[in-house]
Amino acid sequence: MTEGNFVDYVKIHLTSGKGGQGSTHLRREKYVAKGGPDGGDGGRGGHIIIRGNANLWTLVHYRFQRHFKAGHGGHGGKQTSTGANGEDIILEVPLGTVVRDTETNAILFEITEEGEEKIVLKGGKGGLGNSHFKSSTNQTPRYAQSGLPGEEKRVTLELKVLADVGLVGFPNAGKSTLLSVVTSAKPKIADYEFTTLKPNLGIVKNRDFQSFVMADIPGIIEGAAEGKGLGHYFLRHIERNATLLFLIPADSKDISKEYEILLDELRRYNPELLDKQRLVAISKSDLLDEELMEMMRTELDRDFKEVPYLFISSVAQLGIQELKDRLWVMLNS
Repeated sequence: MTEGNFVDYVKIHLTSGKGGQGSTHLRREKYVAKGGPDGGDGGRGGHIIIRGNANLWTLVHYRFQRHFKAGHGGHGGKQTSTGANGEDIILEVPLGTVVRDTETNAILFEITEEGEEKIVLKGGKGGLGNSHFKSSTNQTPRYAQSGLPGEEKRVTLELKVLADVGLVGFPNAGKSTLLSVVTSAKPKIADYEFTTLKPNLGIVKNRDFQSFVMADIPGIIEGAAEGKGLGHYFLRHIERNATLLFLIPADSKDISKEYEILLDELRRYNPELLDKQRLVAISKSDLLDEELMEMMRTELDRDFKEVPYLFISSVAQLGIQELKDRLWVMLNS
């Protein structure tokens, strides 16, 4: 999937169908005296339905078509025939899509399972035919109900990537490089900040046919929760990750401080993110010799008492298998 094709946020306008009108038909047959009313009911208007599709990874198919209208219900007919129901509109979305009311920003529902269907807007109810209104004192009613109008609403589709492990780190920390090494994904890699503009997904294959999904999220900077940089726009994807892998380069000025800044941005965005399992990976460790690594371990043992850490290098394949094993244990603990 190219970056230009990854769309995770769209606003669409929906209109359900109007209900059909009830019939005022009176039965007239040559050999049936005073046949009376036999008008049927109108059909209901079409619903707007959202369905989960596990084969979709993006909302790109809603980039250019933003208006959807369901069909109107058919009118009732003679012999108490009910009109046809309006054609439903089914909108397929990736798993992990949150549907919001654009006006109030309230969450209507979430789609998390394959084939799961939710009605966003119900079609208008069809009107009753005149056969419902006959009585001993009103034997030939010449009126029927009109169908109820459909509903209209603007909704926001917001995709939160479903992944087992989410990579968290500052720009140029080596997240894309790690993803390219442990998976078959081909993210953009370059020696400048904000190389990653959209989340990238990859499947990590481990021992004995074990596998899990890893997501590379655009880099977070200090102040991301308030809207700085690109990371704030993608922090919502981290909400769906079971485990957070913090990537901090070995040549950082202060590893513990960088970790605390990243942790604070997650806390300010959503405090519940701190309840997730965490693992710290010191990337680019091929820059360190044994003596320097031991000195850093002494400091990290003091600063990271509750969070496990390990040294890795994507380029030199240092600690990569240990990282995959550790993540697998955390995901299945």
